[in-house]
Amino acid sequence: MKHNIFTAEHEMLRKTIRAFVEKEVAPQVAAWEEAGRIPREFWRRMGQLGLLGLDFPVEYGGGGGDFLSSVVLGEEMARCRSGGVAFSVLVHTDMSSPWLTRYGTEAQKRKHLPGIIAGETVCALGITEPGTGSDMAALSTRAVRRGDHYLLSGSKIFITNGVYGDLYFVAARTGEGPPGRRHEGISMFLVERGWPGFTVSRRLDKMGMRASDTAALAFENCPVPVENLLGVEGRGFQQLAAGLQRERTMAAVLALSGAAQALEDTVAYLRERQAFGEPLAAKQALRHRVADMATEIEAARRLVYHAAALYAAGEACISEVSMAKLFATEVANRVAYHAVQLHGGYGYMREFHVEGFFRDVRLYPIASGTSEVMREIIAKRLLT
Repeated sequence: MKHNIFTAEHEMLRKTIRAFVEKEVAPQVAAWEEAGRIPREFWRRMGQLGLLGLDFPVEYGGGGGDFLSSVVLGEEMARCRSGGVAFSVLVHTDMSSPWLTRYGTEAQKRKHLPGIIAGETVCALGITEPGTGSDMAALSTRAVRRGDHYLLSGSKIFITNGVYGDLYFVAARTGEGPPGRRHEGISMFLVERGWPGFTVSRRLDKMGMRASDTAALAFENCPVPVENLLGVEGRGFQQLAAGLQRERTMAAVLALSGAAQALEDTVAYLRERQAFGEPLAAKQALRHRVADMATEIEAARRLVYHAAALYAAGEACISEVSMAKLFATEVANRVAYHAVQLHGGYGYMREFHVEGFFRDVRLYPIASGTSEVMREIIAKRLLT
């Protein structure tokens, strides 16, 4: 079905990314999944193609495009059949580095953006801690000012691109908020790989998203120069909240596009597979299941595109993004369940793509704010 939020330029971009994914990414993802990491050459190749800064300013090497260009990138990367690859890319392009373009100083932008856009500098976002999940205001990592630097101490967990990253966007507490206002006193910092007191304490082993490296990070009196404070001291929570709508929209995009791919795989399998003298596609019970999957995907797509268009236009869209993220990620999990079921025993085999999608897609109702948090956001805006 046609959707009118994309321009002819967006569709040209889509063709470029799809060709790249089909020719250079999809044939490699099995090896990357096995290795548990994405090679540096992949990032540099994306940089050469101009895919890592689609909506970043041209003066730093970016494409000068709009947010919907990133939506196209997310949709097409999700077709590579590795959720880990797609998620790693979007963490770099949409869930961390945009804070630099939005809040960074001119010196910070000139130092870091060219490498980020070229694929020489891989980005990670360090918010979640072992004792906190979706509750960002409860973080305990601290940064204490000492002259011309801060001493950063604490730990982070579930950090995508954390093992092999180069530039980490780290949230830490620089002050205490008054009672009932825990979110005050949080700041954001740019932390670089190799600094003293900063270590990757553990590489995490996951159910899915196997190609993306995920880490636990430790900071012990890590000296962070004052010039690496990102934005305004004590306003980090507000800065993070301002970017959450982009992050959640892109999580919904990845889940939805993966679900559409899983449906395509399932339809192809049902047409080919024979049982009781005819294709499985002729069985009414299976046909109706496919119809339900397609209907839910289309409904989710409408929600996601509506939220994306609002965000791209700069409009307030907290409820719409929360609804899109909630619905699309849960639809994707239902599609994954039925895709495996409709493949029968083959759906449980690693050689079939729906098996990998089933494992990968389970992350999306958890990451970037759980489904429970999305429901609370929606309910709060309706009832208070």
